[in-house]
Amino acid sequence: QVQLVESGGGLVQAGGSLRLSCAASRRTFRSYVTGWFRQAPGKEREFVSAIKWSGGSIYADSVKGRFTISRDNAKNTVYLQMNSLKPEDTALYYCAVRYKRSWSLIGNEYDYWGQGPQVTVSS
Repeated sequence: QVQLVESGGGLVQAGGSLRLSCAASRRTFRSYVTGWFRQAPGKEREFVSAIKWSGGSIYADSVKGRFTISRDNAKNTVYLQMNSLKPEDTALYYCAVRYKRSWSLIGNEYDYWGQGPQVTVSS
C-alpha cells in the first residue's frame, strides 16, 4: 500500500506563490510517474503536471511557464512550485502515482492518490 501525503496548500493573493509537496510512504517515485491534478468546485478534475523518476516533465498549457514540478529523490518527495497564481488556479490539488512509465494526462490511469490540499487564490 502506498500513501501519499501532501502539504503546502493555502490562501494567497493573485500574483503570489505557493509550493505543494507530495511525500510517498516508500520508494514509490523511483519507478513511476507522479502527477498533479486539480479540481475546482463544479468542474471536472484536470491534469496539471507530471514528472518521471528517470527525468522529464510535462505541463498543462494553462500552467506552463508559471508552475514547475520537481523531485527530491533522497526525500522521496515531489514538489509543485506555483508562481504568478491566478484566481482560476483555485482548486483542490491532488498528487497521484502511476505504475506505468508512460505519460498520462488521465486521472483514472493513476493508481494512488493524495488527499488534496486546498489552494485558494484571491483577486
